[in-house]
Amino acid sequence: MSLAAHLEEIGRPLVIEQLSHPTVAGIAAGDLPEPVFRSWLEQDYLFLLDYVRVFNRLAWQAPSAHLGDLVDLAHATFHEELSLHRSLADEFGADLAGASKGVACANYSGFLLDSAANYADGLAAMYPCMWGYSTLGAVLAENPPAEPRYRRWVDTYADPAFAALTRRCAQMIDESGADPARAERFFRQGMRHEHAFWDVPR
Repeated sequence: MSLAAHLEEIGRPLVIEQLSHPTVAGIAAGDLPEPVFRSWLEQDYLFLLDYVRVFNRLAWQAPSAHLGDLVDLAHATFHEELSLHRSLADEFGADLAGASKGVACANYSGFLLDSAANYADGLAAMYPCMWGYSTLGAVLAENPPAEPRYRRWVDTYADPAFAALTRRCAQMIDESGADPARAERFFRQGMRHEHAFWDVPR
């Protein structure tokens, strides 16, 4: 079993656990209160700005074969995911420019930026976000919410193009030469941050 596949095996029950979180369950049902999603949207926007910085920090260390992969990931995050957030912000009345990081967002961003000081550690730390959202998107798309705004969110992460980016991350992890025990430690910590992020500030 490859290292990325091993991490996914560890992470799968933790993703299933996220499905029962009230924020995720509300998105799935299409009845999440708008103020909750608005707050989550603001926090995720701030997080994704730092996520782009994580990719760039990893790209600086990457072997030439994967430099383009990380540049593509940074580009997709900045131009596609953040574009979705700006579009949804208009519909939910979110204040992206005036938002400030809550505790969960600050802790997660700080963890990823610190982890990215080391190429292999950074890849393992950021994989829960890429792989976790791709997995959540695929599960939620099996019975998508009728509410069109929440369905757009689900469709973004269920998109095959997003899954393809995730597979490129998996390949980078497998070729990084990471110590499996160390990679697992960073991955598990990332998964804990993923779950905590759903507890959005009110």
